[in-house]
Amino acid sequence: VQLVESGGGSVQAGGSLKLSCVVSEYTYRSGYIGWFRQAPGEKTHEGVAAIWIPNGMTYDSASVKGRFTISLDNAKNTLDLQMNNLKPEDTAMYHCAAAQSGGVWYNSYLYDGWGQGTQVTVSS
Repeated sequence: VQLVESGGGSVQAGGSLKLSCVVSEYTYRSGYIGWFRQAPGEKTHEGVAAIWIPNGMTYDSASVKGRFTISLDNAKNTLDLQMNNLKPEDTAMYHCAAAQSGGVWYNSYLYDGWGQGTQVTVSS
C-alpha cells in the first residue's frame, strides 16, 4: 500500500491548508478514496471527504461542508484536500485512505489502504 500524505502544519483559526496524498497506481481501488481524521484522544476515525472513483462523485461531512474541497489529480496521482476557514475543532491527524468496494463512504472499515497521516493543528 502506497499512500503518502503531506501538507499538514499549524495555522490560526480562519487560515487555510492544503493536504496532498500521493497514490501509487497500484493502490487505486475501484471504490472510494478519501480523507479521514483522528482528533486527539479519539479512538475512531471521522470521515472528512471522499471520492467515488467510478464516477467521480464527491462526498463530505457536515462539519466541513463549504470549507473543505476534495479533488483527485489523475495526471499527478494525488488526492488533495483544500481546507479553508479552519477551526480549532479541525485539529487532528489526517489520513488518506483507499477502499476497494462500495458502501457508506464514511465507514472506515471499508478502507483497506491507509497512509501514515499528517498533523493539522489549528489555534484559536
